[in-house]
Amino acid sequence: MNSTEIFGFSASIFIGISLGLIGGGGSILTLPVLVYLLGINPVLSTAYSLFVVGTTSLVGSVNFMRKGLVNYRAALVFAIPSFITVFLTRKYLVPAIPNSLFTVAGFEVTKNIGIMLFFALVMLAASYSMIKGNKKKEEAESGELHFNYPIIGLEGAVVGVLTGIVGAGGGFLIIPALVLLARLPMKMAVGTSLLIIAAKSLIGFVGDISNSLVDWTFLLEFTALSVVGIFVGAYLSRFIAGEKLKKAFGWFVLVMGVYIISKEIFFH
Repeated sequence: MNSTEIFGFSASIFIGISLGLIGGGGSILTLPVLVYLLGINPVLSTAYSLFVVGTTSLVGSVNFMRKGLVNYRAALVFAIPSFITVFLTRKYLVPAIPNSLFTVAGFEVTKNIGIMLFFALVMLAASYSMIKGNKKKEEAESGELHFNYPIIGLEGAVVGVLTGIVGAGGGFLIIPALVLLARLPMKMAVGTSLLIIAAKSLIGFVGDISNSLVDWTFLLEFTALSVVGIFVGAYLSRFIAGEKLKKAFGWFVLVMGVYIISKEIFFH
């Protein structure tokens, strides 16, 4: 194992830590680590990302369940359309994407490059959400729980497609939706988000198994380190303010997004 691979496996711990600290962000790191540090094909990496993030989030959600910080009703309303779209996306949409998408000024945008560029745009959106923060959080937490079923369901479906294409859990979209649309307290939104991410990511992975050749030894080793990380993150969350950490992480994600776009367009 060379130094790059060692760094890649070490980064898997940080993936879990981010999930444990802020209830999201793990999938933002997983795909770049798998592609750039471990040299795995981007399409296969999105499948691996679903399994890693799904399993790690499931383990993390158990702790929130024990504390009564998971709203199962909100999870169900959001998750059902998300389950359907993520499964269909992995099963039918991703395999149907042509290997060569289009050519611009002699530059061919392949399926792999397209996925990485789309993922980078997702990263930029995630960084904006994290850096900006949620000014209406306190207002939302003070109100009674209510559910805007059509909007929550629609966002669930959109996040499902997003998860299916790039292997991202979509926590940066799920948490604001639960806080603003279902008026959940922040900690409950994080716990509920982890459960939703776990379920739809693993369902998406199941939809992808028939299309991918999975290296289970590697995948389980990588996932195990990520699971260790989520326990570390949960412990550190007692001492670190979540909102400050989220903004710092947002800036990191912004830099990573710009890096991926630059690498795929100018240095591919």
